Amino acid sequence: MIPPDTGDNGFKYGLRRHRFGGGLELRGNFARASFQIIRTPVIGVLARYTRVVLSDLFSSLNYQPVPLAFGTSGRRGRVVDLTQLEIYINVTAELEFLQSLPREQGGIAPGDQIFFAHDLRPSSTAFDPSANSRGELCQAAARAILDAGMSPVNLGALPTPALAAYAWRRGRASIMITGSHIPFDLNGYKLNTSVGELLKDFEAPINLAVQQVRARLYGSLAASSLFAPDGSLRVGPTPMLPFRLEAREEYIQRYTSFFGASSLSGRRILVYQHSAVGRDLLVEVLTRLGAEVVAGGRSDTFVAIDTEAINAAELSAIQTVAENAALLSGPLWAVVSTDGDSDRPLILGLQNGRVVFFGGDLVGMVVAGYLGADAVVVPITCNDSIDRGPLAQFLEPKTKIGSPFVVSGMAAARARGHHAVCGWEANGGFLLGSDIVKRQSTLPALPTRDAFLPVIAVLVAAHERGLSLAQLFAELPPRYSCAGLVRKFPRANGRRIVELLSDPSGVLRLPEFFTPSGGFSTILRLDYTDGVRIIFSNGDVTHFRPSGNADEFRIYAVSDTPERAARIVDLGIAEPDGIVRQMENALILSPHA
Repeated sequence: MIPPDTGDNGFKYGLRRHRFGGGLELRGNFARASFQIIRTPVIGVLARYTRVVLSDLFSSLNYQPVPLAFGTSGRRGRVVDLTQLEIYINVTAELEFLQSLPREQGGIAPGDQIFFAHDLRPSSTAFDPSANSRGELCQAAARAILDAGMSPVNLGALPTPALAAYAWRRGRASIMITGSHIPFDLNGYKLNTSVGELLKDFEAPINLAVQQVRARLYGSLAASSLFAPDGSLRVGPTPMLPFRLEAREEYIQRYTSFFGASSLSGRRILVYQHSAVGRDLLVEVLTRLGAEVVAGGRSDTFVAIDTEAINAAELSAIQTVAENAALLSGPLWAVVSTDGDSDRPLILGLQNGRVVFFGGDLVGMVVAGYLGADAVVVPITCNDSIDRGPLAQFLEPKTKIGSPFVVSGMAAARARGHHAVCGWEANGGFLLGSDIVKRQSTLPALPTRDAFLPVIAVLVAAHERGLSLAQLFAELPPRYSCAGLVRKFPRANGRRIVELLSDPSGVLRLPEFFTPSGGFSTILRLDYTDGVRIIFSNGDVTHFRPSGNADEFRIYAVSDTPERAARIVDLGIAEPDGIVRQMENALILSPHA
């Protein structure tokens, strides 16, 4: 197998004349490995070919490796490309990088325990026949931990924030094998340092470490390698390490001790379980808080729910589950759920038996108010209701999209002396940047996306005041947000669109796409903090950007009515000729048409 000529992976090869007899010699190198195919003439008759056997690991691979890249938070890729070798390379590099850091910056040391957990995607713990038999990603990560001189500890199927809370309390790093909310044919992992999330500043040196580890492993002898030609561990299917239950119980206690055993007494709540890793844990927590919990919608196949972009089909499915639950158990007060790895909440109220969805940024405002925050950090996509209400006085500078940026913003707020610091994203993931004290109880900081805190806090806030969820959210300044996405949209095209429309000449083209016939007024101003955010003179807001995790293009809208916000998103994502596709065609596919 001859490696491709690509600078991204560090391969180089060339063709030159051999110095003996005019033969051809193909030389290549990867790290210390080398290979050559030499043709030498046989005296007086035919040519004889001498082949030096390719002995390095890379040359033995029977597939084209696809490097795993950082997304908005963590690393994600197609399962068919996620070999155990690729997981091993990246985890090894990240652990080696963390070993170079001091403890106070999140460093780790040989001999440390490294905690890991996983979601319910098939490929997280088993080989998936539907994905070219890739999988057992957990087992690959555990082997990398062991070979890096540390001790892997399996915490089982567990929400991402529960893993982080357990590890940070002990000053240890952790790895969550998950594709989060994205479709099940993608997967990946998220590594946390021993003190917090992996910051964006760490990504460049980690990528350099990945190149070095890749060169070292690819250049090793194939015969003695841990990995087979298909990129899997040679040992074959491997059972998971025995898992420990302490993290699960510790996560439950985190919320029951803070909110109290009767904080939801008398409320009937549906937990829409689907394939969320925290589905049973959420039922148990709400039950211990005094609620009558009905579980429904459990799925044995993975359901990719994006709490940032719930579509009509998903709402219809939840409506059906809610109606069936109400027939069996009686009227429901609320419906709650999470995404796949349970770090993003899904909260719905009921009006006349119909489910009503509350967006994540509105959820964050309710939670911050309930907790008494004195500093709030949100990304630029947050609903601008926050700028018009009581939280405006506590608002920190808005960040780029992604929890690492929110984490950095919260750290800056703490450094300025704030004591009740929090943040969230439009998807609802709530980050607690400092300890919160309320009614003589303390909720410890958890500076990573969490689904359980916003679910519980919203329910308790409404219950304590005798309000429905709709009444509670109606107290916020009346601005309505909506989000949607176009799937199968190459990230390279999305990035190019943003680049072109960030240029002065590109700005002049915006009215081509946002026209009066679509209800758009004149453009008042633009914001390029992350993607392109357009503020129109009538108060409408449209924001678009490529996804950081998948080949998707996202669009966000804010308006004075929910109907208008939804209309903006519908105009944006319509197939085949919505605004997003119009921009792709005019700017990328047919720029000179």
